[in-house]
Amino acid sequence: MNKISVPAFLKASWENSFHLKQHLQEFLHIDARTLEMKLDTGHEQLTDLGNKDFDWDKATAFYRDRVGELYLFELGAWHLGSNDYIEDTLRLIVDYAQGRVLDFGGGIGTHTIAAALCPQVEQVIYCDINPISRDFVRYRAEQLGLSNKIIIAQEIPTNESFNTIVSFDVLEHLSDPSQQVLHFHQILHPEGKLILNWCFFKGFNQEHPFHLDDPQIVDTFFKTIQSNFIEVFHPYFITARCYRKWTGR
Repeated sequence: MNKISVPAFLKASWENSFHLKQHLQEFLHIDARTLEMKLDTGHEQLTDLGNKDFDWDKATAFYRDRVGELYLFELGAWHLGSNDYIEDTLRLIVDYAQGRVLDFGGGIGTHTIAAALCPQVEQVIYCDINPISRDFVRYRAEQLGLSNKIIIAQEIPTNESFNTIVSFDVLEHLSDPSQQVLHFHQILHPEGKLILNWCFFKGFNQEHPFHLDDPQIVDTFFKTIQSNFIEVFHPYFITARCYRKWTGR
């Protein structure tokens, strides 16, 4: 199968996930060897923390106050070790991102950076509850010369709407993902696109203790998204799905 060409505006930083290792070392003031060790153990440490401390009644505080730097290493290892998957996810973003973009739960900022590099994008609102993640993505935006296009926020700005909304690996961490989807519907422009993925699964060996898997909540989520959005086909073999508002009622 022929490999899809990389958009010209992404080529300079495509292969190294937008200088991710360099940014982690500089932001955290650690050497290369320490970084590799932390990348290797990040997922295991986060799983241990989740199994020990995670409580759905205190989920917001857990993600805001407890995960700290661990998410940088856990997500960093995933993005660096899954190049083909991440590349196709970024291609999907490039295909549809335009105007004002919201990246909800933006993590280490990979998707925010890709959207900000798109010439058809005016501004990206990066939104994440973890203060260390926000500081890291602010640093990345400065290093890449994108501070004028990336706005860092803890919460979705009120009374604003968006042409594109992306949210990756977030919905399974929410106690009520259906309400979040309905909020996306409210703030998405009529012709806008919503790009999501989810994993309502705690893992075969409970390696994802903070993932939602309640059957009733998951059923409600699928009913909600199917009654408010129409899926837009894309050709990439990834878990992300693209949607537009369903107006044919």
